[in-house]
Amino acid sequence: MIVMQARIRTFTLAVTAACALAVSATAAAASSKIQRYVSPGGIEAWFVQDATVPIIAMEYSFDGGAAQDPADKPGVGSLVSAMLNEGAGEIDSKTYQDRLDRKAISLSWSSARDHFRGSLRTLKENQDEAFGLLKLALAAPRFEAEPLERERAQMISGLRRETSNPNSLAGRRFFEALFGTSHPYGRPSGGTLESVPTITAADLKQYVGRVFARDTLKISVVGDIDTATLGKLLDTTFGALPAKSDLTPVPAIEPAKPPQRSLVTLDVPQTVVMFGGPGIKRDDPDFMAAFVANHILGGGSFSSRLYREVREKRGLAYSVYEQLLWMKQSAIFTGATATRSDRANETVETITSEARRMADEGPTQQELDDAKSYLKGSQMLALDTNSKIASALLLFQLDKLGIDYIEKRNSLIDAVTLADVKRVSKRLWGNGLLTVIVGRSA
Repeated sequence: MIVMQARIRTFTLAVTAACALAVSATAAAASSKIQRYVSPGGIEAWFVQDATVPIIAMEYSFDGGAAQDPADKPGVGSLVSAMLNEGAGEIDSKTYQDRLDRKAISLSWSSARDHFRGSLRTLKENQDEAFGLLKLALAAPRFEAEPLERERAQMISGLRRETSNPNSLAGRRFFEALFGTSHPYGRPSGGTLESVPTITAADLKQYVGRVFARDTLKISVVGDIDTATLGKLLDTTFGALPAKSDLTPVPAIEPAKPPQRSLVTLDVPQTVVMFGGPGIKRDDPDFMAAFVANHILGGGSFSSRLYREVREKRGLAYSVYEQLLWMKQSAIFTGATATRSDRANETVETITSEARRMADEGPTQQELDDAKSYLKGSQMLALDTNSKIASALLLFQLDKLGIDYIEKRNSLIDAVTLADVKRVSKRLWGNGLLTVIVGRSA
């Protein structure tokens, strides 16, 4: 069995390397063509011109997100994101969506903790229509009563389902335990059953007026478009937005220190376990070492220590994962799994034990070498389409990584030493875990 697992791991690494070679030309070409472009009106974008297919992909973001929701009305940003394609300017909801559908234009939005993000996908031939509809959505959303009540009802229905969903309950309790309800990071970005019914069209308009502004705007564009056309579309779409945002300051916060454990009793077939603790911010010099260490412990799916100990050796769960999560004002690591209620305590103890062993001993050199190989290959696999490249370029801007980050990333991974990973493992997991268990009482 051990020999077979070793062969499977070797085969997986070989396939990853082969796939990386197959798409590396796409990623390498993208990295060599990334431009920092500034339109005649002063709108900046990271841009890759690619005429391989007649498609344009754009990702953009404003500072704000759920952290800018009023303290007593979590969910405002989320409701804004649901309403922006429900009519704008002189165009009502049905007509707006019909125009999107006729030209196969995709416009979508989301409200994360620190950023309000948007995406555009369009055929080159429909670029004027796509950017024109986006301009209206950003500058003149209608927020009319009928679609507002429809979207509100959908949000409330989803929130009601979450009251009996162990994953949702675990996530909510987990962030409350880490940050408390007085800080924006501890409040649910999707709102609550108490807050969503109170949100008004005026709240949505006020949010848009404070958040949608040029001073925090980040844009990435990849596709079949030249700089002259791009400059005109950027100025037309974003140029009329306010120059300055009016954001409420979000204070820095240290997550609650582990070890802590809490139980939410819920009569469900499987018990959900969510765990985590203070993490490492993206601009921390130790971040890349933490990224590699996290992959070894819980981020590497079939190859991670947690997967081997929790699933392969003990059969406690179908899957288990861990990841780093960084925000502007804090950082955490977080993971989750689901198991039988009578084995929940054993599952928690196994995860806790592996985290403690990683903190005390660190990984082996072979584990470090395998993690580096995988992480370098996965970067290439993550950049095999224009949409993925556009998303990555926006993330690099938000994380302030530099326009040459694609070229530098693998060397940064290679520079991580065994001593680095051991030191960071102690920093991440040396104090234990904050754990939330949702399910039947053991």
